[in-house]
Amino acid sequence: MDLRQRLVVGALWIGVAGLMLLTLYPPPSLSLSVLIRLFVVALALFLAFVYLFDPRGALSRQPFH
Repeated sequence: MDLRQRLVVGALWIGVAGLMLLTLYPPPSLSLSVLIRLFVVALALFLAFVYLFDPRGALSRQPFH
């Protein structure tokens, strides 16, 4: 992936994390659904980090092509 594509995909994942955070307001009591939503937020932020910063060339190597 080139830089422009990675920036777009990273921004989309940040948007997904933001939307999921909006569903957590007001903060309800700790339950399974809240924990799952927090996991989705963490996963989306992790994927955004991978697409934005490309650690160790994970995306530029194209290991699955």
